[in-house]
Order: sequence, then C-alpha cells, then structure tokens
Amino acid sequence: MTRQKTLILLAAAGSAALLLGALAFQHIGGMAPCKLCIWQRWPHGIAVGIGAVGLVALPALMAALGALAALATAAIGGYHTGVERGWWQGPSDCSGGPISSLSTEDLFAQIMAAPLVRCDEVPWEMWSLSMASWNMLASLGLMLIWLMALRARP
Repeated sequence: MTRQKTLILLAAAGSAALLLGALAFQHIGGMAPCKLCIWQRWPHGIAVGIGAVGLVALPALMAALGALAALATAAIGGYHTGVERGWWQGPSDCSGGPISSLSTEDLFAQIMAAPLVRCDEVPWEMWSLSMASWNMLASLGLMLIWLMALRARP
C-alpha cells in the first residue's frame, strides 16, 4: 500500500472511530445527542465513504474531499462549542433564548416543541472540554492527515 493510501485509510479510520465513539456514548452510555451533535456526525460518515473510494480510485481527489469533510465537522464542532459556552446563540429549536416577548400561548407552544436534549448544555466533558470541543480538535487533526495524503505521491 502506498503512503498516500495508508494516510487515507488512517484518516477514514479516525472518522469511523469518532463516529463509533459518538454512537457508543448514545447507545451504551445513554447520552442522547442534540441537533448539533447529529450534524457533526454526517461529515464523519461521508469521510469514511470518501476514504473507501480513495483506496481504489482517485486518491488525490478523495484526499481533498476528505479534508473538506473533516473541516466541516470541525467547524460544526467549533460552532457547537460556542453555543455550549454561551459565546453565541444556537439554533432556536434546541437552545435557550429570550422569552420576554412571547405570549403565553407562544411560550407553551415553544416548550411543547422543544427537543429533549438542548444544544446549549454540556452533557459530558473531559479536562474542561466538551464532546463538541474534542470533536473539533480531533477533526482538525484528521484534516491534517487528509492534507498529508493529498500531498503524498501515489
């Protein structure tokens, strides 16, 4: 196997590991994901597929697409981190927001439509970093591996 394909395999396996870790937290650990958590999973799944294609055809193109997928999930993780830390407002359907201008009926409708898991709460953290923060950092590392694969000679 060439160095380029080895790096593609490593990056795709990294995305698969992060995706499996998230699913383990959900299904084994009982930690339901919020809307932004789900959004972060999609680029990892796409990166795994890109890696599979890159092992058999068009490795340079697939490495570039894999880097974009890793950057996408890192960006969503960074956005989610900001929502969790209160640096900016998250999606209105999974984050807290001002209620002073709502009528009683509108407030009740908002409460009834609210998801069970909020995007602006940190359900788990390690060393003061949330899962979204860890995903962002790991995904930036995976992006570097994809870029190394892009630069490697076949």
